[in-house]
Amino acid sequence: VQARAEALGIDVRHPQTLREPAAQAAFAALDLDLAVVAAYGLILPQPILDAPRLGCLNVHGSLLPRWRGAAPVQRAILAGDMLTGVTIMQMERGLDTGPMLATVETPVDAKTAGELTEELATKGAALMVTVLANLPGHPPIAQPDEGATYAAKVDKAEARIDFHEAAGQIERQIRAFNPAPGAWFEHAGERIRIHACELVDAHGLAAPGEVIDDRLTIECINGAIRPTFVQRAGKGVMTTAELLRGFPVPAGTRLATPRLG
Repeated sequence: VQARAEALGIDVRHPQTLREPAAQAAFAALDLDLAVVAAYGLILPQPILDAPRLGCLNVHGSLLPRWRGAAPVQRAILAGDMLTGVTIMQMERGLDTGPMLATVETPVDAKTAGELTEELATKGAALMVTVLANLPGHPPIAQPDEGATYAAKVDKAEARIDFHEAAGQIERQIRAFNPAPGAWFEHAGERIRIHACELVDAHGLAAPGEVIDDRLTIECINGAIRPTFVQRAGKGVMTTAELLRGFPVPAGTRLATPRLG
């Protein structure tokens, strides 16, 4: 964004904070009609929200009021949502609670958080251009309280895989935390990140966390997962077959989980 702005001769600034009176005064001095906010990550102070004559519009990566907050893409995947999307909203003091001007939907399918974020960014930019081109045609509509959910910031501890969870939930966990922080399990004192996996119908063949074949298929609740792309610490992403050639995990191995240590 900065490189493109500078190429177009647009002023680029990097205030360390917008809470200082000097930063707020500098923003007000721009004498803006409207401000567009994308992926800022913090609640804007009221003087910033009030400075542009038409306020501040935000591109939010969910279908509000569902998944207000810092991690809407990850939470939508974890929850098994079939649809998500982008909302253009008027910013106010609350966290993603302002009136909505427009939305666009997209299926979640089997996308990772990285893939879905990229798609939503593209759709959100296009939708914002449409809204800005015809503001009178997009009157703000108050968000309903019904259906509101909160998308809490991702905690790194959530990325550890517990094989006592349902296989489908673990598959969503792997997609939700790809590329970061990366879902992982521990074996032989080493963290192994799983970047992608397949679901396998293998319910009841072994205890949760047990490897049941020579392809690193791991028993979970109500099924199993078979990692397809993995990563050892300090190494690049590789196929599971490549991993097993130098880091054997034979059938019958019990992998550590948060419940068993």
